[in-house]
Amino acid sequence: MIRIVGLGPGSKESITIGTFQLLKNSENVFFRTEIHPNIEYLRELGVKFSTYDNKYENLDSFDRVYEEIAKDLIHRHKTLGDIVYAVPGHPMVAEKSVSILIELCKDENIDIEVLPAISFVDAIMESLKIDPINGVKIIDAFDIENQILDKRVGTIITQVYNKFIASEVKLRLMEYFNDNMEIYFIRAAGIRELESIRKIFLYELDRQEDIDHLTSIYIPKNLDSSKDFYDLLEIMDVLRGEGGCPWDREQTHESLKRYLIEECYEVIEAIDEQDEIKLIEELGDVLLQVVFHSQIGKEDGYFNIQDVIKGICIKLIERHPHVFGEIQVSNSDEVLYNWDEIKKKEKGLETYTDELKHVARSLPALIRSEKVQKKAAKVGFDWEDAAPALEKVVEECDEVKQVYKTQNREKIVEEVGDLIFSTVNVARLLDIDPEVALNYTIDKFISRFSYIEQKSLEMGKKITDMTLEEMDKLWEMSKNTKLV
Repeated sequence: MIRIVGLGPGSKESITIGTFQLLKNSENVFFRTEIHPNIEYLRELGVKFSTYDNKYENLDSFDRVYEEIAKDLIHRHKTLGDIVYAVPGHPMVAEKSVSILIELCKDENIDIEVLPAISFVDAIMESLKIDPINGVKIIDAFDIENQILDKRVGTIITQVYNKFIASEVKLRLMEYFNDNMEIYFIRAAGIRELESIRKIFLYELDRQEDIDHLTSIYIPKNLDSSKDFYDLLEIMDVLRGEGGCPWDREQTHESLKRYLIEECYEVIEAIDEQDEIKLIEELGDVLLQVVFHSQIGKEDGYFNIQDVIKGICIKLIERHPHVFGEIQVSNSDEVLYNWDEIKKKEKGLETYTDELKHVARSLPALIRSEKVQKKAAKVGFDWEDAAPALEKVVEECDEVKQVYKTQNREKIVEEVGDLIFSTVNVARLLDIDPEVALNYTIDKFISRFSYIEQKSLEMGKKITDMTLEEMDKLWEMSKNTKLV
């Protein structure tokens, strides 16, 4: 049998009688490390043991150290018989070598026994007078990048071994918490002669001079320390609830459609302006729209925000089989091809016409026309280059000329639509976004119009009093003037 015991957080009083008797009366005792305050005390009492400290010197990562320790313990058991493995603290609290050893023992059908012990968590709870019933999350500093931080419960971060790790922990915490939030720096919890517990600001964490293998930190529950996604959900719930905002309570999926479109365009504007502060604000407005619709869905009983999140997670996983599955790709073109094929299966699109029809009618017409043209081009229904597409524009322009003076409104709409569609085709073949090109022209028009108006004022005239010929002359002048 392999017996696993804990040496407690570091004080002599924290070693249980059962653990002490087992260590003293066993022949084959192995300590993960002798870097522990109780080691000398146990030596003085005649406990004989070997340690795995050499593993830390010869291996390049803690994960490999713990794996090698666990494998060696299995080997020792097979050659020596019953053995005892001792670790700092409690064997089942933040002790990865033990969790690996337990799994190996299951595979090898080896009996194990874990003796209870006082953990560093117990010592922290006692020193800070914390009742864990109110919620405590324990995080390994080495795994903090994979953890979800939560201001709603107290958080203990263990194994803050040195200043480098402390710096990594600080940076991760500052992504969520305010950098001037108060936290507890804890060294040697439960060891009276060594224990040091003090409040510091989060930004000071890696500036502490006494950081070592006995260091942990505690972040108290603090609902005011930051704002997160759950705060947004709660605010939306309040706004839509009794006593909330009358306007918010009146909104429906239909009434909110225009706001979602407007907010998306404002995000695009922030991107075009390369204004990151504005981009943060506008992305928040888009997120609000998602939460708003989800809140209405929850109230109607059809869906909630978790359904939305679950749906997009599943979609991303299923549409990235080259990342989450076994599919191999060599470039982004193959990624896009796989995406389209998976999408066709999901949506039940059996023909290419189905794909064209699936392009949302609610898209701006320029974007929709470009997407339809691209899908048609996949089957070879396309010009080889822009030259014949330009000829098509001339042809469509002539057809507009033929009908624009008639009373046939339907025919005029049709021919003007053909002209615009052909122009989009030219832009696409020249690899130019028609939305970008048209917005560029709109901005240019506004600048030149502004020039005309400014010059008219300098001439002592109102622009409304100018003739078209006068305005045209100023328009031509604007073309040779650098405009802002």
